[in-house]
Amino acid sequence: MNNSIDARGKACPIPVVMAKKEADKGNKDFTVLVDNRTAVENLTRFGKSGGFDIAVIERGEDEFSMRFIKSEKAGSDSAGKGAAPEEKSIGEDGGFNDNTAVSLSKRSTWAVFIGREGIGDGDLELGRSLMQMYLYTLAQGDDIPEYILFMNDGVKVPTKNDQAIEHLKTLQEKGAEILVCGTCLNFYNLAGDLAVGVVSNMYDISGAMQTVDKVITL
Repeated sequence: MNNSIDARGKACPIPVVMAKKEADKGNKDFTVLVDNRTAVENLTRFGKSGGFDIAVIERGEDEFSMRFIKSEKAGSDSAGKGAAPEEKSIGEDGGFNDNTAVSLSKRSTWAVFIGREGIGDGDLELGRSLMQMYLYTLAQGDDIPEYILFMNDGVKVPTKNDQAIEHLKTLQEKGAEILVCGTCLNFYNLAGDLAVGVVSNMYDISGAMQTVDKVITL
């Protein structure tokens, strides 16, 4: 049975996340409805990386129907020769990379360092929105950072950005430790507004950065 997912009106990356959830259920035939070409391009990349054939039907100026069908060729070549299928690793977009995978138990540890309220140096409102989208994407995934670290202007995220706070709570429930610079909270008069995470200090934050394999800075 072909399931239909209505992702119209959903901001990036929600349509991809919705498609990934359907694929993770083992569904090999489903349709996603979207209302912009950017979503079509993002979903096409996701589908191809995950071994899906994709048929796109443009129903109108702002409506696209995308059917995902799992390719029968995926893994069939090696299996047909009696060899074990090549193990695949999960990519950042939720699809699969072509390289041989490292087992999930050996996945590298990492942390996210957030030193500003929004992502990038352009429009602040856009930057805040991008921050929300990034944290949402992290919260929907399986590869959760060991730490999420907030300093300087970044402490406004776990105190003033309601949508980001909800995503941070999800990440915390999944095991991420959220450390927020106390000196920075005091500087911005936000010490009483922390909604998620714990008040921390430079010693603990720098120590956390040194214990993981990599740190992503926003």
